[in-house]
Amino acid sequence: MIDGLGDLFGSTGVVFALAALDKRGVLEALAARAAALAGRDPGAVVDVILRREALGSTGFGAGTAIPHGRLAGLDRIVVVAAKLAAPVDYAALDGLPVDLVVLMMAPEGDGAGHLKALARVSRALRDAAWCGQLRAAGSADVFYETLVGTRRSAAA
Repeated sequence: MIDGLGDLFGSTGVVFALAALDKRGVLEALAARAAALAGRDPGAVVDVILRREALGSTGFGAGTAIPHGRLAGLDRIVVVAAKLAAPVDYAALDGLPVDLVVLMMAPEGDGAGHLKALARVSRALRDAAWCGQLRAAGSADVFYETLVGTRRSAAA
């Protein structure tokens, strides 16, 4: 069972059944939520995320993606998780469309904390059974409970 990720974000960091037509739409919607949580300009968050995506896709396989970056002026790591209403082409490494996305923004000078959080999320999203529970979640509450580890049954 996956350790909960609740220390990385709260229920306001969940976007359930996000209706987006493409990768950019997903990134813009999640960047807007992250910006609101961090009290930052959404455009600045989108710019950071798109610059990182230009280096290579953060869609790392099996329908999952972890767009991430560092933003000046943040005082903590901000994480937003989404279950998409329908998978989108994300130019993922395995060529599969993406339906689970965790966007992470870290303070500009936070090296170790950012990498540690990124590694935790990456490990979690490699667990096919856990991702299956996230995909089976029928509500934002169940999705969030599965993310943070308070929902322990296989019938998420």
